[in-house]
Amino acid sequence: MNQKSHSASHEKNLVKSHPCHIAGVGSYVPERVLTNADLEKMVDTSDDWIVSRTGIRERRLAAAGECTSDLAAKAAARAMQDAGVTADQIDLIIVATITPDMIFPSTACLVQQKIGARRAAAFDLEAACSGFIYGLHVGSQFIHTGAYRTVLVIGAEKISSITDWADRNTCVLFGDGAGAAILQSRADAHEILTVSLGADGTKSGLIELPAGGSKCPASPETIAGRMHFLRMDGRETFKNAINVMCQASKDALKHAGIEVGQVGCIIPHQANQRIVDAVSEKLEAKPEQVFLNLQKYGNTSAASVAIALDEAYRGGRIKKDDYVLLVAFGSGLSWGAAVIRW
Repeated sequence: MNQKSHSASHEKNLVKSHPCHIAGVGSYVPERVLTNADLEKMVDTSDDWIVSRTGIRERRLAAAGECTSDLAAKAAARAMQDAGVTADQIDLIIVATITPDMIFPSTACLVQQKIGARRAAAFDLEAACSGFIYGLHVGSQFIHTGAYRTVLVIGAEKISSITDWADRNTCVLFGDGAGAAILQSRADAHEILTVSLGADGTKSGLIELPAGGSKCPASPETIAGRMHFLRMDGRETFKNAINVMCQASKDALKHAGIEVGQVGCIIPHQANQRIVDAVSEKLEAKPEQVFLNLQKYGNTSAASVAIALDEAYRGGRIKKDDYVLLVAFGSGLSWGAAVIRW
């Protein structure tokens, strides 16, 4: 398959009457830390095995009673503070997640209530680990057209709720958390220059949650078969992730009119150190260009890039006028990349 044909940026066909900027960012991770040593007591694994194959040393888990909308609301509050906006200024809330509080109502509606954004429209977006970049692109359209002035985009996940803690191949990978961004057309903020999105439904079986939807509703059989937990074909996911992240990055950089050497900070989906290393090598990016925090949080799915963006910014890894490249892949198979001029 020609992956490039599936990754074409739609920016060239878009009339941008209003530029879209990231006016503020924020993130939140739960307090509870689950280390590799803790996992050694739960499944047949070791710290050396996990670190050598993934780069992950620990991850955060939501507390009992803490749900995705709670994580999302806390990240949203921090992004709002960073942007200097109040809840009554928000026109739209988009929550990217594969672990909604419930199938309906949307997690975005629950976040709306929790942050007091009473005049905001709200909906969820499901593109797995690519969700935050998808959300940025969808949200930016409302800013470009002038339909809305302020859009809140959140990537939030409680992956621990769908993790099979008896499966040593997947339980070591994931963690919980949320990241958020406020979008406005604002000259003193950080402009989203281009976004490239793609998907390949023929590879939908690589990462999936088999039961709980209309195809396979909950039943004693699905519960006994542990079908309500995440499943992943690690080997095939690894190969496809590298290919689509590289192509999406190249597409986004091309449409932004810049080369990878001009990028000040590359923020990849924080899934696996070996995937990041392979993508960086294929893009000919220098190690100092790439920001990583997966060693602390593992794979937080739709929250991954959003949390990393916030930490890179607050940690001084992104400077004024830097080009920032975000890139992710996820179940679907889906992928996306964005270039931001900070």
